[in-house]
Amino acid sequence: MRSIVGGSIVGVKVILSNMDIKEKFGHKVKELRENKGFSIEQLANISNVDRNYISDIEKGKRNVSIEIIEKIILALDTEFMEFFNDKNFKK
Repeated sequence: MRSIVGGSIVGVKVILSNMDIKEKFGHKVKELRENKGFSIEQLANISNVDRNYISDIEKGKRNVSIEIIEKIILALDTEFMEFFNDKNFKK
């Protein structure tokens, strides 16, 4: 998600502010998954959500139900408030 321009990193914040909510959600899921050291397959097994579905979520291609959101957030061992209190969800 980062790009190099003239030797400096263009702010990820600008990129995230141009995303829709599905893309922001997917970006956050991927970030937390990678921070935990999980592969998509591992997250799929822990959350009981199909790995292809998780991949589509991370790409911002899915409109995710609240049930799936709960499964993923619990599998990532985070709290709803912590997950959605991220500054990137604010406009």
